[in-house]
Amino acid sequence: MLKAGVLGAGHLGKIHLKLLNQSEKYNLVGFYDPIKENAQKVEEEFGYKSFDTIQELIDAVDVVDIVTPTLSHFDCAKEAIEKGKHIFIEKPITKTVEEAEKLIELANKHKVKGQVGHVERFNPAFTAVKDSLNKPMFIETHRLAEFNPRGTDVPVVLDLMIHDIDIILSVVKSKVKSVNASGVSVISETPDIANARIEFENGCVANLTASRISLKNMRKTRFFQKDAYIAVDFFEKATEVVKMQDAPKIPGDFDMILQNAEGIKKQIYFENPTVEANNAILDELETFADAITNNTTPIVTLEQGTEALRVAHMIINDF
Repeated sequence: MLKAGVLGAGHLGKIHLKLLNQSEKYNLVGFYDPIKENAQKVEEEFGYKSFDTIQELIDAVDVVDIVTPTLSHFDCAKEAIEKGKHIFIEKPITKTVEEAEKLIELANKHKVKGQVGHVERFNPAFTAVKDSLNKPMFIETHRLAEFNPRGTDVPVVLDLMIHDIDIILSVVKSKVKSVNASGVSVISETPDIANARIEFENGCVANLTASRISLKNMRKTRFFQKDAYIAVDFFEKATEVVKMQDAPKIPGDFDMILQNAEGIKKQIYFENPTVEANNAILDELETFADAITNNTTPIVTLEQGTEALRVAHMIINDF
């Protein structure tokens, strides 16, 4: 078992502590939180060991799980990597692309592994259909959330939209050609609602909308590709897969047939992939343990987390 420690015992940090404690692939050593009152409360309530300094925690573990505010990601990760520790780091990987690139350089130098917490890669609705995603040419995403003061210290692009940026970059195997975006600050000092259009060199276009001032929650992505429409509801953990194939010469009574202007007939059929319930955060943590143990590539690498951040900043800079 890998000895693990958590930096940050806020809302998400406590979830990570609980799951690492449950996991059979980790031995949870403890945590560090700079707010002493919070650290004491978490230690007393859950029984996890609280360390007095970041350095003491890092020295005691094999894997450092960084669940601190984004502004401190780089300093925490740098210190862990330089002591030869593997790092799991919440999204966004760092505040700036330059910081992220430095972490990649350090991780390579010290021969440690890193994974970024883009948890939607482990959403069962997405994993159920990702093998069916084949060169989508138009993608539309909506990630809408009710207002929550937690997280408003960063633009909605880094808070919410970056989830969809990462998903899109994992599916579209092409470089970004251009970005057009707009954002509006309604309640916060940074944009609360944003829309971005990303064009890729292969012709794919992605249209992303993110809001943290909506009246209801929605996390839905629609993929359009040759002979298929695939929808992923990340919130409800549901999928919708509609495909087309050449129509049979003699259609059945219940076959759905479409004919285009050129007279080509297509049969429409529906697929219902199995969406298996899971705990996506536990899955991302445990697959990272597997990558360390088996010396394989993590599912969401530091490089991929950096690319998502790079595109996010392209969007922010276009406001």
